[in-house]
Amino acid sequence: MFNHATIERNATILLVLGFITVAIGGIVEIAPLFYLQNTIEKVEGMRPYTPLELAGRNVYVREGCYTCHSQMIRPFRDETERYGHYSLAAESMYDHPFQWGSKRTGPDLARVGNRYSDDWHREHLADPRSVVPESVMPGYPFLMQAEIDTKYIADHLRANQLIGVPYTDEMVQSARADMIAQASDTGEGAEDLMKRYPKSQARDFDGQPGKLTEMDALVAYLQMLGTLVDFSTFKAETESR
Repeated sequence: MFNHATIERNATILLVLGFITVAIGGIVEIAPLFYLQNTIEKVEGMRPYTPLELAGRNVYVREGCYTCHSQMIRPFRDETERYGHYSLAAESMYDHPFQWGSKRTGPDLARVGNRYSDDWHREHLADPRSVVPESVMPGYPFLMQAEIDTKYIADHLRANQLIGVPYTDEMVQSARADMIAQASDTGEGAEDLMKRYPKSQARDFDGQPGKLTEMDALVAYLQMLGTLVDFSTFKAETESR
């Protein structure tokens, strides 16, 4: 067995032993999560994102919205009274990457869905100070003009499918049609969309009929956040024991 002096004077030995120590600690902490059944509680209502919501989430991440808005309500009274029920791990099970965090220049958005109208969201995104005078958020008016290319949305769903998101082959094949249907002002195709994605909302989110834009996608994503789980019927495992 090496004594401390030998280890401290030999950088290679110190590095190897340090790596072994960290590896053992990591395995002890992480390995149980792969077989514990309660790592993520099963929560009724959770589903994968619709193609339009997924595109909106991509815009959200691309524009760095996560740097100022968390999507994690902690189980403290001041947070639950302001934002709603504390966040569940299951709500982020299809996020790659998840949007939890603690940095809040603006409010948490985990429960923002259906709290404001589409008009409010459009105004806020285009010119934040028109609805929140004290806001320091930059404006994103270009989202109204940035049209979405639907060509690769099926590939995007297929990529998520490969890493465990439960998109069916039918969902992948219908991705483009579902994206167009969800943002349509006519309601055409909405019924099939609802069957594949329960609790999805279909309407002309950007107020520009016949035009599919990044504003459509981002507003659809925001209006979905926190709306899938019915917390009036939810009981945590610790509460039911």
